[in-house]
Formats: sequence, structure tokens, C-alpha cells
Amino acid sequence: MIRTGDKYIDDLRDGRTIFINGEKITNHVDHPAFKNAIRTVANLYDYQKFNFEKMTFLTREGHRIARHWELPSSHEKLIARGQTAYDYAMQSAGWIGRSPDHVASALVGMMTHIEVFESYSQERSNALKNYFTYVSENDLYLTYALVNPQGDRSKMPSEHTKDIYHSLGLVEKNSKGIIVRGGKMLATAAPLANEIFIGVQNPLKSGVDERYALSFAMPLSTEGIKIISRRSYELVAGHPKDYPLSCQFDENDTIVYFDDVLVPWERVFIFEDTDMCRKQFHSTGAEVLMDTQSQARYAVKLHFLTGLAQKMAETNGIDKFPSVKENLAELACYAMNIEGLFKNLIYNPNVHNGFYIPDQVQLYACQIIAQSIYPKMINIIRKLAGGGVIMLPSSEYDLLNNEIFSFVEKTQYSSVMSPTDRIRLMKLVWDAIGSEFASRHLQYEMFYSGAKFATLDRLYKHYDWNFSRALVENIKTF
Repeated sequence: MIRTGDKYIDDLRDGRTIFINGEKITNHVDHPAFKNAIRTVANLYDYQKFNFEKMTFLTREGHRIARHWELPSSHEKLIARGQTAYDYAMQSAGWIGRSPDHVASALVGMMTHIEVFESYSQERSNALKNYFTYVSENDLYLTYALVNPQGDRSKMPSEHTKDIYHSLGLVEKNSKGIIVRGGKMLATAAPLANEIFIGVQNPLKSGVDERYALSFAMPLSTEGIKIISRRSYELVAGHPKDYPLSCQFDENDTIVYFDDVLVPWERVFIFEDTDMCRKQFHSTGAEVLMDTQSQARYAVKLHFLTGLAQKMAETNGIDKFPSVKENLAELACYAMNIEGLFKNLIYNPNVHNGFYIPDQVQLYACQIIAQSIYPKMINIIRKLAGGGVIMLPSSEYDLLNNEIFSFVEKTQYSSVMSPTDRIRLMKLVWDAIGSEFASRHLQYEMFYSGAKFATLDRLYKHYDWNFSRALVENIKTF
């Protein structure tokens, strides 16, 4: 049975603990802070069901599950993975960043390099393989939290002497498993996901920080897991026509605190090994496959922004101005740039263990370019919008009041659409570039791959400098 949207929603009714706006919520599925976003994800599962030939595959055991769980054992399968990621992103115009195919892709990447885990520990490797079988065959939605809370960033986790559990760490181990305490961020979409995968992307010091060198996965309903939500943009969006993106695509970011949670050994993948924590993502296909999914989503999102800018320019009667056409062409160029980089990842892979994996160095270049492009695009659209996005009526309800609308109608003129449609378009523009939702997305796109210095450092370490130098040295000088 293919997992449906209704099944997904039913599974979320698990009594998990979420804190938001001074409240402790245990039934979040119908709460106005999360309700619409949960239905957006449910629609993804239904899209998968109704397009099952394209979006799913048949396992050896005869189960039909999402294609993002399929290991790319041929080039055709890698391309199919990329296309389904693109199609998935099309359903939200790229605004859902950590959709169900994202963390799934990371786990697939670990499985393609399972020897990294086997050389570390056969027992931990078996735990990962068994977990992968469980979550993939049940087509579960995972989020992850890989970053320690910021706190004093000049200190390593073990140097937080006031509270050694500021970051998630080991309290004790026993025959059943490990007990952990502390926080992790950014658990984006934790209210939407079934389970959470924990790892470590922060630097850890060998011989000192082993307490924090852990990787495991648990249901988000587990006793002791506390989900601390940021402000819900969906909750405060008001009328959906005023904030059409905020009200349906707000994949809420959270900090997750583990309050002495028992993690069974069968769900522990790394235990007190700082070196293995680094290898988990950077020495396997995890980072490459999950960020290939991100590039597919990002390409769709940039195409959306480009189309939005063009429609706005046409509505305001400026689309034929030479300077405006230059700006629109620049937006189109950025969108096509990311589209091309994404296709390069899936059409020019490397082969490892019989699996077709996008090139890691190419991915690092994609990450750097992607971080730089988004602020430029938002700034261009802001310049094209001018004051048009801040001279709008206060809400959709103004359009339903005949007295107010009689004046609104006179001030929201367009040659190509009605005043009402113009207002709704400009509200959409504002939600994409200026609202709190839009600001969060700007921050997300700039930092989800890591700080700029970190992404540049990764490329510097892996770029083929010998190839470049050889080109220089082969030139004859006179």
C-alpha cells in the first residue's frame, strides 16, 4: 500500500510535546500553527500515490514506496531520483525545503557507502541498515538536527562549564541503550515529521568531546523529547489571500531538547566517536544526495521567483522597459544557472560500490553559488516592486467592504488585471520577498549549507588544484 495523505496525518496524531506561544501542545495536527503545513505535506503523499509509476518504486519484498528511498544502482535511477525531487518541489513551487525526500536522501547516501560504517562498527552498521529498512518500507517522513545550539560559539561543547548538556550529550549507557540530554538545532519541520535523525556537523575535539559524538534516530513522540517551536508564520498570517505562502508552506523550525531520553542500541548509529561523526556526512553519499535534492528544489523556487517578477512587471506596465527586461533576464539567468548545475549533478555522476553518486566537488560549487544568488534575486525583485508592495490595503476584508473598496478600486489600477487581482498578486510578491516568512527563507537559503566560509573551505580542500596549475605550467613563456 502506498502511503496516503490521510495515513500520514493519522500517524502524526502521536501525542508529541510541542511548546509554542507559552503553551504545551500535544495535539498539533489540528492546531492553527501547524494545520495547513501538515495538509501541504499530506498533499505530497497523495501526489505520490496518484503518480505512483513516476514517484514510487517496487522493492524486492513487493512494497511500493517513494522513489527517494531507492539506492541509485544505475545512472537511470539517479536521474529518476533527481526528476522526482524536481516534481516534488513543483507541488510547493520550491517553498518546502525539508520535504520528505530530503533526509531520506541523506540515509540513502549513507547506505551507498555502508563500508564507512562497517569499518567503524559492525554492530552500529547493522543498526543503521535495519533502521533504513524500517523507515523506507514505512515511507516515514524524517527531519534531522545536526547543529548544536549556538550559545558561546568560542567554546567547544565540553567547555560549557555552566551546563555540559547545553548541547546534546551522553548521560549514561546501559544494556538497553544510551540516555541522552541536551538540545539540537535546527530541527526544521519537526512538527511535520514522524521521526528525527540526530548527527553532528559542529567541530568536535578528539579526546574531549566524545560525550557529544552521537548519532541516532527516534520517533518525535518519544517520552522526554521536547519540541520548542519558533513563531508560526502560518498562525499569524490571517487571511490566506493576504499571505498565500506563509499560510500553507511554513515548515516550522524548532530546537529539540532531549530530557534524559533512552535511545535503544538498535537505533544508535555512532557512539562516542568524533571522527566518525565527520565521516557520516562527508565521507559517504549523504551530503551529496541530500543536497542534490536541495538543488532540485532550489531551481524550482528560483523559476517561481522569476515568473513572479515578470508577472508583477507586466501588471505594473513596466515589462517593456529596457532596464526592467535586463533585470528580468538576470533573474532568468540565475534560475537557469541553478537548473544547469542541478542537471550536471545527476547527469555526470561518479560510481562508488556500483552506485551512481553526484560529484562532491561539483556539489560544493553549487552550494556556494546558491548562497550568493538568493539575496541578489530578492534585491532585484524588491527594486522592481518599489512602493507597490507597501501601498496595499490592510487585508482581504477591505475588499469585502463596499465603502473601502470603492476607494481601493481607484488606487490599485492595472491595464492587464482587475484591482482585486492586482492586490492579490502584490500580496504574493510581498510574502515572497518582504514578510517574516520571506525573511526566514532568505536566511535559510544563505545558511542551510553552512556559513559561507565553511562552504568555501570545503571547495578549497577538494578542488583539483593540480589540474589548474598544470594549465598554467604548460604555457610556454618567452
